[in-house]
Amino acid sequence: MAVNLATIESVTKVYGTRALLDGVSLGVSEGDRIGVVGRNGDGKTTLIRMLAKLEEADSGRITWNGGLQLAVLTQHDSLDPKATIRHEVIADRADHEWLGDARIRDIIEGLFGGLDLPGFADGLDTVIGPLSGGERRRIALAKLLLGSPDLIVLDEPTNHLDVEGIYWLAQHLQKRRSALVCVTHDRWFLDQVCTRMWDVQGGTVHEYEGGYSDYVFARAERSRIEAVEEQKRQNLARKELAWLRRGAPARTSKPRYRIEAANALIADVPDPRDKSELMKFANARLGRTVFELEGVTVKAGPKLLLENLTWQLGPGDRIGLLGVNGAGKTSLLRALRDAYASEGDVQPASGVIKVGKTVRLAYLSQEVVELDPAIRVLQAVEQVRSRVDLGKGREMSAGQLCEQFGFGKDKQWTPVGDLSGGERRRLQLLRLLMDEPNVLFLDEPTNDLDIETLNQLEDLLDGWPGSMIVISHDRFFIERTTDVVHALLGDKRMRMLPGGIDEYLERRARMAAEAVPVVSAAPVAPAADAASAGLSGGDLRAAKKEMQKLERQIAKLDEKESKLHAQLAEHAADFSKVAELDAQLRGVREEKEELEMSWLELAEQV
Repeated sequence: MAVNLATIESVTKVYGTRALLDGVSLGVSEGDRIGVVGRNGDGKTTLIRMLAKLEEADSGRITWNGGLQLAVLTQHDSLDPKATIRHEVIADRADHEWLGDARIRDIIEGLFGGLDLPGFADGLDTVIGPLSGGERRRIALAKLLLGSPDLIVLDEPTNHLDVEGIYWLAQHLQKRRSALVCVTHDRWFLDQVCTRMWDVQGGTVHEYEGGYSDYVFARAERSRIEAVEEQKRQNLARKELAWLRRGAPARTSKPRYRIEAANALIADVPDPRDKSELMKFANARLGRTVFELEGVTVKAGPKLLLENLTWQLGPGDRIGLLGVNGAGKTSLLRALRDAYASEGDVQPASGVIKVGKTVRLAYLSQEVVELDPAIRVLQAVEQVRSRVDLGKGREMSAGQLCEQFGFGKDKQWTPVGDLSGGERRRLQLLRLLMDEPNVLFLDEPTNDLDIETLNQLEDLLDGWPGSMIVISHDRFFIERTTDVVHALLGDKRMRMLPGGIDEYLERRARMAAEAVPVVSAAPVAPAADAASAGLSGGDLRAAKKEMQKLERQIAKLDEKESKLHAQLAEHAADFSKVAELDAQLRGVREEKEELEMSWLELAEQV
C-alpha cells in the first residue's frame, strides 16, 4: 500500500469576496503523478502553494508525512543573484567530480543544451544576477532535479523550454521515483507525465484518473451522466476528445475507460477541420499567391540565419514552424511582415519576397501590444470592428467573440489596465481576429493562456479559412491547429518534416549525437577556447566582459520598462501623460533591441 505523503483537509481560501477554494480535501501518495488544470485565476497556484506550505489556508489544515523531503519550483526563484550557476546547481564541485556523474550530466545537457552551457557567457561560472527570468528558471529547475525529494511540486515547469527541453523533462520525470504535483497548460506534457488530474473550478477540485486524454473523456462522460443537454454535450471538450482519439496515436499509455464508450461519445463529432472546404474559401479570399520567396537571405544584424531560401506559403496552408533558439523563426516572420507592410518595397538582404495583392496579414508577436489602460475590453475590440465574418456563413459580434474568449458580460466592461498578463494576451488575439485577416502569423500564441482558452482558440481556428504560420513550443497546439511542420535546424535551411514533431526530435537527437565532443574532466584553457574561435585570449575575455556589461544594461532597461508600465496604469486618465510615457516606452524598447543585437554579435564571435 502506497504511503500517504501530504494531505489537504477541508481547506478554504478566500480572496476579497471570492472563495478560491471551499472545503477542499485531497491527498498525495507515493508514486502519484498529479496534473493540476483549471482556468487562470481559479486557484491552481494557490492550491499547490498551500500544499507546499508556502501560503496559509483560511481554514482547514495541510499535513505532511513525518520527514517528508519536498522540492518546489514556483514562478519566482530564490537563487542568490551574486552566485554563479556552478555554485547554485552543482555546489562548486570540481569538474572531474560532476562530469563523472551520469545523472548530473543528463540534467545539465537536457535543460541547457550542452555541458558547456551554450548561450551563457561564462558557462557554469556565469553570475546569476544579470540573467533573464527564463534563464534563471532553468537554473532553478536544474537545481531542484539534482536533489532527491520525496515530492516534487512544479508550477509551469515548461515555461521557457523549447520542444526538445519539454520532451527531455517529460522523459526525465517519467523515470523518477518521486511523487509529482504539476501545474501546467502544456497538454502533451500532462499526458506524458501524469496519471491523475485535479481540475480546479468554482472553489472545488474534481479528481480524475489518468492523463490529460483520460481527463477530457471523463469530463465529457461526466457531463453525459449528469444529463447535460445535447448542446452542452457537443461542446469543446467533445471536439477536443475527437481530436485526441483520431489525431496522433494514443497520447496516454494507461487508458482507463472503455474504448466502446469513448467511440460512442464522439461518434457524431466531425473532424476538427473540413480541409477541402476551407481550401475553397482560402482560394476565394486569397487567390493563388500569398507569399513566395526566391533565393532569400535572412539576417539578424550581421548574423546569417537563412540562406538562399526558396519557399512559398499558399492559400489555406497551415504551417507549424519549429527550430532551435536563434535559428531565425521570428526573423523569418518579420521579413515576411516587412515585405507585406511595404507592399514589396522592403526586401531581405538578398532574394525576393513576393506578396499576393489580396493578402490581409495579422501578426501576433511575443510582445503584448499596449492599449489605453482606461478603455474597456469591449471598447478595445469595437475599435477594430463591431462584427466579424468567420467564414462559412459564420458571423459574430464583438461581444459574442469576447464571450468565446473568456470575457463574460461583466468582464467586457473591465478597464484594460486591470487585466492580467494572460487576459491582455487574449485581448490582443481577439483584436487581431476582429480585423478579418486572411493570413495569420502567430508567434508563441499560447503564452499565458489557460487550457480552456486554448481550446476556444483552437476551435475558432478550426473553421478559419486562410493561411497560417504558427511558432510554438506547445506541441499539442502545433499538432491541433496546423497540417504541416517545417523546421529550422540551425544550418541556414528550412525543411518540411512529413513526420512532424517526432521527426524533428529524431533529427535533433541525431545532430546532437554527431556533434558530441569527447568530454575531458580537465577544464579547457581559455587560450585553447580562443584559438578555436579565432580570437586571442585577451580578445575573448574582453568579448565576454562586454557581453556581461550588455546583459546588465538590458536588465536595467527591463526594470525601466516595468516601471513605465506601472506609470501608464497610474496615469491612465491623463492622456497627455500617457502619450509621453508611451514615447519613453518605445525609446526603451528600441534601445533594448539594439543592445540585444550587439549581444548576439558578440555571442557569435565567442
